[in-house]
Amino acid sequence: MKRKCQDYESRLPDNTAMKQQQLPAFRLQLSANEILSGFFAIGLFCLGMGIILLLSAKSIREVEINYTAKCATCAKLREDATNFDKECNCSISFYLPQKMEGNVYLYYKLYGFYQNLYRYILSRSNIQLVGTDVKDVRNCAPFKTSDNGLPIAPCGAIANSMFNDTIVLLYNFNSSTHIRVPMVRTETAWWTDKYVKFQNPTFQNLSSAFAGTAKPPNWPKPVYELDEKDPGNNGFVNDDFIVWMRTAAFPNFKKLYRRLHRIGNFTEGLPAGSYSFIINYNFPVGRFQGQKAVVLSTLTWSGGSSLFLALAYLVTGAVTLLASFSMMAVHLKLKERKTFFLQ
Repeated sequence: MKRKCQDYESRLPDNTAMKQQQLPAFRLQLSANEILSGFFAIGLFCLGMGIILLLSAKSIREVEINYTAKCATCAKLREDATNFDKECNCSISFYLPQKMEGNVYLYYKLYGFYQNLYRYILSRSNIQLVGTDVKDVRNCAPFKTSDNGLPIAPCGAIANSMFNDTIVLLYNFNSSTHIRVPMVRTETAWWTDKYVKFQNPTFQNLSSAFAGTAKPPNWPKPVYELDEKDPGNNGFVNDDFIVWMRTAAFPNFKKLYRRLHRIGNFTEGLPAGSYSFIINYNFPVGRFQGQKAVVLSTLTWSGGSSLFLALAYLVTGAVTLLASFSMMAVHLKLKERKTFFLQ
């Protein structure tokens, strides 16, 4: 019996303030006035932030041109798979009424393209994309191997469906002078994607690194020819490829394509005037009833032209203020009743 008591005592926690839960504590007790003040402060802050974000989003200059119907001839040509080797270009003219100052970004936009399908998202090989093993195609069904049995690089449904329209912007200085707007094709991808998640195999000759592999079925050329002029933008580290591989959450989305190179006539941005898009049409959208558009946009400190964040702040602020006034009315009513009974 004595031994059992000793064993029981040995299992007791130490007699310290920490283990006996005797540390000093503080219980926060707020008065009604302090709670109401906090609610009013939060509501006013959210309303203020919402107004600032809304004004910031409204200050963005954006031009969107849907070229699905305007390039109908090319679209019809691309719907026939036997015309894969035939080029088709279309020109779209538009007028920019006001100058787009500062940095200008060129996006392509797709409507009705579901990149968020579960099997589509899984159809890729991260081992392949980091350059560890270019022949690893285990998770890439249904685009794992070519008809000849060679592993596809890059494999998977995401890579195979890569957007491949070529978009060139021309500034029509006058009826006879058309200036190609200088665009930068690099630094469009996230830093972590470019330098962590995507890497080329460690070979001096990139074409040798992909020997024994095949290009995706829908690609006109292999991955090591995406940008032969710039080795830092070729292969798996090509910015256009990396941007496409980051799948979108919604069926209507836009992805960054180019950035304005601010030199010459475009040092301060895009001047007002007449412009044209020359589009080499390659990406078919008719089979899934989709649409394509090109977007020119500026940015602010708060990002793009989306109103979601501004509206979220405004709604939160309005609801908080409404709750504050309701609680204040109840508090004042109860206070009057208490005063009446005390009298």
